[in-house]
Amino acid sequence: MGKLIVRYHSFFEEGIINTLIIAAFAVLFGTILGTLMASMRMSRILPLRWIATAYIEFIRGTPLMVQLMFIFYGLPMAGITLPDISWIPNFSRFSAGIIAMSLNSCAYTAEIIRSGVQAVDNGQMEAARSVGFSHSQAMRLVVLPQAIKNILPALGNEFVTVIKESSIVSVIGLADLMFRTNDVIAVTYKSLPCLAIAALCYFAMTFTGGRIIALAERKMNHGK
Repeated sequence: MGKLIVRYHSFFEEGIINTLIIAAFAVLFGTILGTLMASMRMSRILPLRWIATAYIEFIRGTPLMVQLMFIFYGLPMAGITLPDISWIPNFSRFSAGIIAMSLNSCAYTAEIIRSGVQAVDNGQMEAARSVGFSHSQAMRLVVLPQAIKNILPALGNEFVTVIKESSIVSVIGLADLMFRTNDVIAVTYKSLPCLAIAALCYFAMTFTGGRIIALAERKMNHGK
């Protein structure tokens, strides 16, 4: 296994970098969209609440692979072209993978954010309204900043989850860790050691991410 790592380290390194890029963008966009979706889910406007609830339930109730296939293969067939940049190889695959992972992460992140907001004492909203803030101002300036402190560990765990789930993007030819592992297997015909290396790489990424999250959580609790 050591010889495989030495000889094909560039394959695994590229796969790790691409996996981390996909996970980072998926969580970033997922958090932005999730904040919007959570706001809609808690909205007093019933149509917005219904739309958000339907989206979250649908995404959480369907396989990520189906969502990925729909975006990469289905949208072009419907005449919707995926973003592409000629000087970046396979950018359309990257964009499809990031879009699918972001939309999927959005549904889970929305529930994380909603739970964090609901965990903030109702008195905070009432106090903000009593000094003249509108509902949206109170939510943006008072409630959300407190909720963010509560949900940061959960968002970190979502990042770790996305790292593991991102292996599915290999089915559309995106050169993540799993795709590059299959490249090495195709050349060496050594499935077991190659998969063992991939497993160790995934474990290293998720374990490191988990330790960073735990450290950040301890610092936040200490700060309180």
